[in-house]
Amino acid sequence: MTDNRTWLITGAGGMLGQDVLAQLDRAGKRYVALDRKALDLTDADAVTAAVTEHRPAVVVNCAAWTAVDDAETRENEALRINGDGPRNLAAACARTGAVLLHVSTDYVFAGDADKPYAEDAPTAPRSAYGRTKLAGEKAVLGIERGYVVRTAWLYGAGGPNFVRTMIKLEGVKDTLDVVDDQRGQPTWTLDLADRLVRLGHAALTGTAPAGIYHATSGGETTWHGLTQEIFRLLGADPDRVRPTTSAAYVRPAPRPAYSVLGHDRWAAAGIEPIRDWRQALHEAFPALLAAERP
Repeated sequence: MTDNRTWLITGAGGMLGQDVLAQLDRAGKRYVALDRKALDLTDADAVTAAVTEHRPAVVVNCAAWTAVDDAETRENEALRINGDGPRNLAAACARTGAVLLHVSTDYVFAGDADKPYAEDAPTAPRSAYGRTKLAGEKAVLGIERGYVVRTAWLYGAGGPNFVRTMIKLEGVKDTLDVVDDQRGQPTWTLDLADRLVRLGHAALTGTAPAGIYHATSGGETTWHGLTQEIFRLLGADPDRVRPTTSAAYVRPAPRPAYSVLGHDRWAAAGIEPIRDWRQALHEAFPALLAAERP
């Protein structure tokens, strides 16, 4: 039977948004794609009008302020997008009964753990970016059909990211010094998009409880380890990638030393967690290489 229910995607022009649209196409779903020019999430009236007009069954919020360092000096601006925007969406979805899937981040945690953060682990953001994203989470979790999907270390073919930067630098640098004291889970946006679509479908069928889910790849590595794997895939010598510490790259916003997330909640929805990061990177690599070296 054809599913004629409409999905509404905000932030549809971004790296993740593009892959969500691709997954919806593969699944044969109807959708409305709104980029930041088409919908200003900080305008409550505009958000209400969009949700009222399109009457989506599922809203996927891929829009966000992602300039982590800029948020340190422009926190109020970041809060409008990362906090007020999701709050406006949550209010509109609550009125219409739509499912709201909101993408969040590992930065809501302190980043000092020694084992993967569970979905119900205490939050303690150490940056303005993390605080603004946590505000958005709270707004979404305040409605009956609100879902928060935390992710981290995203890469994809549809926008600038660490993996594409390292592909570029391999061709112009003899050696690279890359941080080896931050641990996380490189995550392909296409894998995340797949889980968002599956979760939205499960929410509609009543098989996925509302709440928090962690959508990052399995396994873990450092930025140094990730770059070495990129060099291997390029046929380059991984020893050209030299380990260094975060102290060598001081930035306005503190980076989490440990961003590994646990994935236990997916079992409640009957959905398997995302595969190992190496397997995903290997599959994604041809598209990443074509995007960076056309």
